[in-house]
Amino acid sequence: MRVISGRDAHKHPEIFEQIFKLRHHVFVREMGWEDLTSPDELEIDQFDTHDAVHLVSEQDGIVVGYIRALPTTKPHLLTDVLPQLCQVDTSPRGENVWEMSRYCVHPDYRRGRWSQGSTGSEVIAGTVEWAIQSGVNKLVFEFEPNWVLRAMQLQFLVRPLGLLHKIGHQYVVAAELTLTDGTLQTIRQNREVDRPVLQAA
Repeated sequence: MRVISGRDAHKHPEIFEQIFKLRHHVFVREMGWEDLTSPDELEIDQFDTHDAVHLVSEQDGIVVGYIRALPTTKPHLLTDVLPQLCQVDTSPRGENVWEMSRYCVHPDYRRGRWSQGSTGSEVIAGTVEWAIQSGVNKLVFEFEPNWVLRAMQLQFLVRPLGLLHKIGHQYVVAAELTLTDGTLQTIRQNREVDRPVLQAA
């Protein structure tokens, strides 16, 4: 996987065309998030700015997995688009707290989430590696409720931030995930791949 700063997105036009097409396919066509529908089938939103960080998995020139990181010290999905998902007194914010969004895997590269070297598990491993390298120890997600248990199994400390809400075809819950000393090791054990997955952009 590689990490691409939003400031450098213009240097990779072919990669980002694939990213935005994949996001549109997954979130609009598969998940039914109709508010994201775009006639050009490129899902681009107001948070694809210089502040965003893009984690990209590629195989043979094809973008097969993706997730985006946004600083919570600036506008992000939970506070500016999906505030109904947060019922705690104060939404998580801080230099060490980043929101992870738009997680998706190319339909042709999906298999058992924890099968050896799977794309889905690679994206999760890359997310944690990036967080550790960046001094980030808390991640905010808006995801399906079954991910709460999965995150706990991966040795995250999980704090739900609100109640379930239906978006498109799925129910979504917001949660704060805190990395522990065992998170990355557990993810690598589940993947049966011990080496790092990130490389410099």
